[in-house]
Amino acid sequence: MDLRQVRYFVETARLGGFTRAAESLRIAQPAISMAVKRLEDELELTLFSRKDKRVTLTAEGEIFMAHALRLLADVKGAEREMAELKGLEKGKVRIGIPPMLSTYFFPGVIRDFCLRYPRLGLSVYGDGAGRIQQMIGAGELDMGVIAERSIQENMEGHHFLREEVVACVPRNHPFATKETLSFADFVSQPLVFYAEGYYLRELIMESLNTGDAEPDIVFETNLLTLMKPLVREGLGISAFLRMVVADDADLVAVPFDPPMHLDLVIAWKRGGFLSRANRAFVDFLLERTAGYCMGVPGIA
Repeated sequence: MDLRQVRYFVETARLGGFTRAAESLRIAQPAISMAVKRLEDELELTLFSRKDKRVTLTAEGEIFMAHALRLLADVKGAEREMAELKGLEKGKVRIGIPPMLSTYFFPGVIRDFCLRYPRLGLSVYGDGAGRIQQMIGAGELDMGVIAERSIQENMEGHHFLREEVVACVPRNHPFATKETLSFADFVSQPLVFYAEGYYLRELIMESLNTGDAEPDIVFETNLLTLMKPLVREGLGISAFLRMVVADDADLVAVPFDPPMHLDLVIAWKRGGFLSRANRAFVDFLLERTAGYCMGVPGIA
């Protein structure tokens, strides 16, 4: 018995005839008839009833069909798993990363991942969490970095980073000497702020809604690389992840009181298939950020 015989048998049974099976498989009809006959001879059983130019399964054929379908499914699974084993030699990771993180956190991660897996392709798309999740759902991205609190029900993933959100002011600003800053004080100043669709905007606005103060947004943009220069030039103050301000000598990070943190998740479609290449990236990211995540539970 070989797999070709089993495939021919299943296709003949599915279509109810050798001629239709031959057309479906694009081979000569005698080849199928001979292969099925050899299978019957090997099993010493009659699998098909051939009467009045009709082909139907015998009782023995019905029993063999169940085994044949399981066998072909196992073979398909094995082929898929073997292809996965080749995935680290040839494959692609498509990931969505919000601009702030793609600029200030992920360059080193991406560099080191590419050094470890030089044969894998890596494609990065930058946008807000909402758009990233839409693209994952539509199959346009394999996974994405999103805020844990904004993860949608059709997503699953792993927590990998907790980062403090801080107020950002010029070094000559009166707030630069403060040890902490209340949200009321924060909104008392002109703000350079995020455009709609960015979770950090939603997080801050949610905190502001706990009080009566209304923010004075003098400028909003989705160009995060523009925000720091505008704060530096004194147009207003803003809020960033601490990593964004850490190495900037002209800006000061002032913690909020109460403190504010952003928990980040690497997420993918719930129940979706992650290739070996994608799993390699998830494992690498979790390995790389293990020190950041201590004491912070994952969501999966």
